[in-house]
Amino acid sequence: MAFETSRPLGFGDCDPAGIAFFPGYMRLLVSVTEEMFAAFGVPWPAMIRERRTGVPTVKLDVDFTAPAFHGDRLDFRVVLTALGRASADLRHTVKVGDRQVWTARQVLVATSLDTHRALPWPDDVRAGLAAHLETNHA
Repeated sequence: MAFETSRPLGFGDCDPAGIAFFPGYMRLLVSVTEEMFAAFGVPWPAMIRERRTGVPTVKLDVDFTAPAFHGDRLDFRVVLTALGRASADLRHTVKVGDRQVWTARQVLVATSLDTHRALPWPDDVRAGLAAHLETNHA
């Protein structure tokens, strides 16, 4: 089941001409990913502070297909396409109305904030993510 949410494209996400630039997009991507984890029952503040588990991006492939402008509403659709022992593969599609503006493939890995090494997803986190795993994601 895909996760969907929207974000406004703010002044700080754009260049002086009012066109979105990639650092703003990446800030929004992180915000949306954090919101998705919380919606799946895995809030990052608890993972970070209580469990000392981080979720860094280890791979990110982004395709920009059309510009977006200050004031646009970006509609995000995130699909969890694979769940490994310590990893999660996400596919992001971002649109303004019916117009696709960018897509991304992202790989996250659960890591210990003490050792900075990968660790298996805790059972409850895995269950929260697995419940949203989409196996048919052509």
